[in-house]
Amino acid sequence: MNTLDTPEVASINGFALHAAGEKLSADELRQRACSELLRQAAIANGLLPASDSLSTDGVLGEDASNAIEQLLERNLTQPEPSEEACRRHHAAHQATYSTGERVQVRHILFAVTPGVDVVALRNRAETTLLDVRCHDGSAVNETFAKAASTMSNCPSGAEGGHLGWLVTADCAPEFAKEIFGHAEVGVLPRLVHSRFGLHVVEILAREPGVPQPYEIVRDAVAQSLKQQSYITALRQYMQVLAGEAHIVGVDLEAADTPLVQ
Repeated sequence: MNTLDTPEVASINGFALHAAGEKLSADELRQRACSELLRQAAIANGLLPASDSLSTDGVLGEDASNAIEQLLERNLTQPEPSEEACRRHHAAHQATYSTGERVQVRHILFAVTPGVDVVALRNRAETTLLDVRCHDGSAVNETFAKAASTMSNCPSGAEGGHLGWLVTADCAPEFAKEIFGHAEVGVLPRLVHSRFGLHVVEILAREPGVPQPYEIVRDAVAQSLKQQSYITALRQYMQVLAGEAHIVGVDLEAADTPLVQ
């Protein structure tokens, strides 16, 4: 075999993140790298025996998972948000705390599956997005439906990509975040990322929800702010660990929120 065709083995402080010759997407590599940084930090903090072995399939053992949980509890703080902060957040995000919002949606799914060339997949998705956005009126309807029927990896492609009327409970959280609580109608100007892949999305119609009084959703507001605080703290902690580590073959700077999807 030509060694030039063999992908570089990514590693953290000399510990390989995958087997030689195994190809992983950039997201998978980042996920494994973040897990390995935390595993090594747990060992350094005496929470996990140094004899714990790294699996190259990216799956942490039970002991490692428990140690990492203890590590994060020890190093990350989640202060209770103030009443003022909760009220400000609620006032600025009332659509998020509404009930009954419905959105009529169609999409074109470019599924991320094992072994897929993610760069090529993204290029196809972005080209398709640009193509459907270059049309208007009846032309966009025809173009979108044709693209969905020929390229979408979702069964809805046979119906022109139509998903019908959706409520938040119908969608994966990361998908719902992009389509609910906004005023946009038409083809979204960005690709929507979900656990299933990349989506070209068109909002056909919206039915607004009914805003809920602050007193009713206060706990949900506080939990949302605590989660935001946790994500920020986790990102900062991962940046510290990455700065102290010797990293080969993986770009952690591109990770918006390591380990939090």
